[in-house]
Amino acid sequence: MLLVLCGTIFLEGIDVAMLAVAVPSIRSDLGLSTGTTAWVMSAYVLGYAGFTLLGGRAADLLGRRRMFLVWLTVFLLFSGLGGFATEGWMLVVARFVTGVASAFMTPAAMSLITTSYAEGPQRNKALLVFAGTAAGGFSLGLVIGGLLTQLGWRWVFFAPVLLAALLLIAALRTVPVEPRPVRTGGFDLPGAVAAAGAMLLLAYGIVRLEHGLDGWLWTAGAFAAGLVLVPLFVAIERRASAPLVRLSMLRRAAMIRADLGALLFVGSFFGFQFVMTLYLQELRGWSSLQTALALVVMGSDAVLAPTLTPRLVDRYGNTEVVLGGFVLAVASYGLFLPVGLDWSYAAMLPTLFLTGMAFALAYGPLSIAATDGVPDSEQGLAGGLLHTSTQFGSAVGISAVTAVYGIASAGADGSAGATLTAFRAALVVPVVMVVLGALITALGLRRRKGKRPPVAGSHQELGARSGAVAPGAVPVP
Repeated sequence: MLLVLCGTIFLEGIDVAMLAVAVPSIRSDLGLSTGTTAWVMSAYVLGYAGFTLLGGRAADLLGRRRMFLVWLTVFLLFSGLGGFATEGWMLVVARFVTGVASAFMTPAAMSLITTSYAEGPQRNKALLVFAGTAAGGFSLGLVIGGLLTQLGWRWVFFAPVLLAALLLIAALRTVPVEPRPVRTGGFDLPGAVAAAGAMLLLAYGIVRLEHGLDGWLWTAGAFAAGLVLVPLFVAIERRASAPLVRLSMLRRAAMIRADLGALLFVGSFFGFQFVMTLYLQELRGWSSLQTALALVVMGSDAVLAPTLTPRLVDRYGNTEVVLGGFVLAVASYGLFLPVGLDWSYAAMLPTLFLTGMAFALAYGPLSIAATDGVPDSEQGLAGGLLHTSTQFGSAVGISAVTAVYGIASAGADGSAGATLTAFRAALVVPVVMVVLGALITALGLRRRKGKRPPVAGSHQELGARSGAVAPGAVPVP
């Protein structure tokens, strides 16, 4: 079962990476405009980010196995439709629905893991394997996408269909039928509509940031409308008899820190990878396949996450390992800031390897922290919040580096030196993001260490022994 569920997250990673490599060929073959080409990439993020919260909660309320199988089937169908597209709008629609399918499928898969393994070392190991497989899918997808694009870009859509079909057949046999979820009330449809609307509008605003001041009224309008829907969603949840999101869950400080950390870490990773790809292809003239082979070193996390990371978590603790991942990321991106026009691959190698190692240390333990201590009945929601954060992070990272690059290159003479200066300015964005992530993680570590056990013989310790409650203390059930 774990193999099948990890295959799903591998499918998601490989699907995104292959399309990123194939986009130039798709644009050339179909004669797409710049705007339509951008939407081929953005539609998936919009669908994923907009519906992941709803998808996670639907797994809890409607059945994890059911949601997993249904949306894996939808993913299969629309990936195949994308391969038959003859117009840009067909690709955009196919990618949006595929993103929505991932938004329901991935939290369901993750919650199947967290509810199948007891909280502790077993669940941690399973989640680290899950996270490592996701990273491996993205890294291998870059190479496979380059190879398949040589055969024809449509294979980038057909290959996931074959893998999804195999996973669907295997899932029918390996994922056990679960008891029907107990529901104490009806489905919170108004809350679902408000949540999906807010997420879609905010995601759309973030995606539009890469356009800078061009069409800024649309960007500002999307943000304003999304922010208006947030308090409306909160008001609906407070009055709902069976809320989509139990608001007290959002007061879990450790979970919120983990989700925010995941947003910053994944955003920095995708932002860096985006700038790195542009640097190698546009400035250095490398082919898409050469670029993919160069970046595959970052896939070392697929090996390190399930082997090294569990040992480090057992020995040093989850938060400490996450902090180590952020520190490595700061060093990794920082090493690349002085990149030159004639850097050899050997000079880039330390950054690429450290980036993969940082991902192995941070991403899996962040997944553990985001679901740790959450009741089984809300594991889908916890997974939905985590994946919402990562999708918003990827959108923020790519949009921010694109915006900074556009500002830095505005008015430049178009020379290689001016372009390189703009790339260096954009590289500051992932550095800032991981520094913020490190500070947030360190704050959580400080708070945890600040909670010291009661001193022997104190009123609190004696009260704990006798079952009494110290004056002014709140009894804990």
